[in-house]
Amino acid sequence: MIILGIDPGLATLGYGVLHKDKNGNVSAQDYGVVLTPKEERLPVRLAMLEEGIGKILDKFSPDEVAVEELFFSKNVTTGIAVAHARGVALLTCVKRCGRLFEYTPMQIKQALTGYGGADKRQIQQVTANLLHLKGIPRPDDAADALAVALCHSFTSRLSALYSI
Repeated sequence: MIILGIDPGLATLGYGVLHKDKNGNVSAQDYGVVLTPKEERLPVRLAMLEEGIGKILDKFSPDEVAVEELFFSKNVTTGIAVAHARGVALLTCVKRCGRLFEYTPMQIKQALTGYGGADKRQIQQVTANLLHLKGIPRPDDAADALAVALCHSFTSRLSALYSI
């Protein structure tokens, strides 16, 4: 199974691609970011995100996609821009893949560390360790996207174990 994880963002959208074998072993296939220039107008940037996500979907043909839900506490303006980007990601993925799952930051932290209050550095280190990477993936958005995909990998495994 191929799982695509997405960390939504307007300037930088992170993605991480995992392969999960029949025994539940997970390995990183690819990770990176889709970038949009801040000097472009919003509609152009959103179109760039759609194109970038489309290329990732074409290259890896994921079986399932996991997307981080929005969380913002201070800057509503930034949150609105990220919400636009997240909407494009959701629409593009659901139209092309169909199997779309969403996780809150707390769910991701809980799945990876067992503690919903883990900090960003802890999540990145656990992600690198679980995927047997030589270091923490860069940039941060790519590491976050891999964490989203790992969360889904663990969550979907548990769902399958307890399904009737």
